[in-house]
Amino acid sequence: MNQLIFLDNGATSFPKPEEVYRYMDQFYRSYGVNPGRSGYDLCLEAGLVVEETRKMLTEFFHGSDPNRLCFGYNSTDALNLIIFGMLRSGDHAITTTIEHNSVLRPLYHLSRQGVEVEHVPFDGGGFVDPAEIRKRFRPNTRLVIVNHASNVIGTVQPIAEIGRLCREAGIPFAIDASQSAGKVPIDMEAQNLDVVAFTGHKSLLGPMGIGGLCVREGVEIRHTRAGGTGVRSAVRPHLDEYPYRLEYGTPNIMGIAGLKAGLTWIKGQGLENIHAQEMRLAGLLLDGLKAIPRVRLYCQDSLENHIAVLAFNIEGMDAADVGTMLDVDFGIACRTGLHCAPRVHEQLGTDKIHGAVRFGIGPFNTEDHVRAAVQAVEKIAALPARKR
Repeated sequence: MNQLIFLDNGATSFPKPEEVYRYMDQFYRSYGVNPGRSGYDLCLEAGLVVEETRKMLTEFFHGSDPNRLCFGYNSTDALNLIIFGMLRSGDHAITTTIEHNSVLRPLYHLSRQGVEVEHVPFDGGGFVDPAEIRKRFRPNTRLVIVNHASNVIGTVQPIAEIGRLCREAGIPFAIDASQSAGKVPIDMEAQNLDVVAFTGHKSLLGPMGIGGLCVREGVEIRHTRAGGTGVRSAVRPHLDEYPYRLEYGTPNIMGIAGLKAGLTWIKGQGLENIHAQEMRLAGLLLDGLKAIPRVRLYCQDSLENHIAVLAFNIEGMDAADVGTMLDVDFGIACRTGLHCAPRVHEQLGTDKIHGAVRFGIGPFNTEDHVRAAVQAVEKIAALPARKR
């Protein structure tokens, strides 16, 4: 079989830059100790990498205080801290139908505990109208939370305008930057963002198991956990000051080191250059798929304000079957199903046909990969339709 063509970068970026692999290996061999817990040299060196990465991410998101960059396991972990730490019974929250389950499920659980939740639908192009969010503001609205870039259809939401409306109303605004961080610029100051939740293993090009949140000064998130911080151990309650307020136990030092290496690579390449190359390939992929009979694309009339994620189906074929054929017959890795975003598929109508096929382009994909994907889909679409 030919070398695998990886088009599942919406799930995780793969491969990582070689610099990430090398740095993680070198760092863990040399400094793989518990950071910040003692005063010996290895511990101090490990702690320095944590603080350097904290500062790099704060600058990357245009935050103001590195201490308010808090590490967690991934964006789901961060979003749980945000949602459960900012809402309580009697509050009202606004989100959208474009969300991932990392937002939908925490809000669902809170809706059973007295929090009222509204889901604003996206339009035919895949975008949420900020005015529709504004219409739903109430005196008891305590959080607006929006998926910055869809992991299904790739649309990038107008967060600056949503943020402006929220800031004018005094309502905290959080974004899920799982897909967007590392692909498009995020500027907490210019876009009026109060909290950014991110993961390291997607377009930030780090390993799995690392992520976190960046919290604007003046925004408070309540404790929902408690445990070790490595400092001020005699204090009975969990510490209130950031970052300890939202960090618990031994950090993923290996993940933080890999995230630092990924950020360094992105900075060297240029975020805009990476995004432009991915979108150029996305344009070629879109044009190729559009020309294939029976292929139906979703919210891809234009690639303006998109990331390089495309969802499609072949009429008369199950998405899972298409994904299997792409893998087994053509060596192409993709994602099929509902993509942990059921409300997107409910609105598209694809929930009734078991979801869609998703291609996600990353920084190491090439024109040859795109051509191979288009040719594979063309061959599959030429097969007879299967009865459902």
